[in-house]
Amino acid sequence: MTENQYFTAYGGLPPQTQLLSGKAVFKTAYAIIPKGVMSDIVTSLLPHWDATRAWIIARPMTGFSETFSQYVMEVQAGGGSARPEPDARAQGAIFVIEGSLTVTLDGVAHDLRAGSFAFLPAGAAWTLRNRSDAAAKFHWIRKPFQPVEGVEPPPAIFTHEDQHEIGMMPDTDGAWGTTRFIDPNDVRYDFHVTIVTFKPGGIIPFMETHVMEHGLYVLEGKAVYRLNDDWVEVEAGDFMWLRAFCPQACYAGGPGRFRYLLYKDVNRHVSLW
Repeated sequence: MTENQYFTAYGGLPPQTQLLSGKAVFKTAYAIIPKGVMSDIVTSLLPHWDATRAWIIARPMTGFSETFSQYVMEVQAGGGSARPEPDARAQGAIFVIEGSLTVTLDGVAHDLRAGSFAFLPAGAAWTLRNRSDAAAKFHWIRKPFQPVEGVEPPPAIFTHEDQHEIGMMPDTDGAWGTTRFIDPNDVRYDFHVTIVTFKPGGIIPFMETHVMEHGLYVLEGKAVYRLNDDWVEVEAGDFMWLRAFCPQACYAGGPGRFRYLLYKDVNRHVSLW
């Protein structure tokens, strides 16, 4: 079994000798935030968080992500928050990429490690603390919950990637598959976070064009991604935002696996205002 890898090398500052050209781009249909721009000077300190800094890589704004925000969080030893979520409307997803954390939800402690996933319902009482002696890093996706009359709110989830098989796409001979942390048939959840895995040579063999907005964070490997009418090289540490209906495809050339953490909004009617 291949050991899972999660990119974690953030921070620092490029030398004065580095060329200014790069692959960062912000377009109408998509954006690329490459790993090289996630330096120390673009971090944020968040209220009620101790010994923690955040790289905010997506936020709702005109012409960018409309349904979600996404942070990469770095929590030093002993750091964390007793009041992590300031908005009672916001539900959260956490995916740990380095170190260990303890999330306490409704008085029950859950120990998380690299590869752990947690879904935290809107309005839930939770805290987060790094009780280890080393820094911990995780992705934190926040989205306003869209309640539906007659449908109960979704429960919390605590799980780990190792507990889920990769569901291979049909007719791909195992070249392309998805690890699902949330049951895709459960309409209580209005967004999904998955890990998509390609073996070398695996492709998305058509231009996907759909209503779901995407955030894609490359965890491992490299590939060439087709976004609208551009081919873009991406690698571990890069983030892609894809607007709804942005045509998209992928070719994973190797030499190793290509994997990314994927956000998409699902299971709700389209707002008509």
